[in-house]
Amino acid sequence: MGKAIQITIHSPSEYIQTNRDRIFPDWHNQTSFWVVIVLQQSQYEMLEITPKVEKEKQQLRENFMRFGFDVVFHLRDGGYLSDLIDPRTGYPLLSRPGEIPHDDTAAVKALLNYPIIRNKCRVLIHPQWGISVYPSIFISTANPTVIELAIKNIAPDHGWK
Repeated sequence: MGKAIQITIHSPSEYIQTNRDRIFPDWHNQTSFWVVIVLQQSQYEMLEITPKVEKEKQQLRENFMRFGFDVVFHLRDGGYLSDLIDPRTGYPLLSRPGEIPHDDTAAVKALLNYPIIRNKCRVLIHPQWGISVYPSIFISTANPTVIELAIKNIAPDHGWK
């Protein structure tokens, strides 16, 4: 779509580590996993709820799901536990849902220290894109080098550089 993508890999935030079993119950035996933040620049500011903003959110969610499933299944094929978090619900898509949903916006705030605007839904403020940003997350037990290689190999198939 000609918009920017930002992907970063992090250790889980303190909140995720503390609440891992309540968010990701199938991951209780995992001593180490990584959080991958995928930020997509949006055409519209994500502050207001309008039909055009909701349509774009749906398109950005689909973009993430297509890309994320390719990366996650590639990592799973390599023997690594991996999963996507549905940006709409906050629950993992391939693992059993937990008692509480994951909060992508809170994770980005904790891991990248990007400010948020508290509205009907909380909105990130990206340093370059402002509030024209759509956050999403996947997690994996693969080490960052393996994750990065998978991302670099799969991103061009989705028009992401």
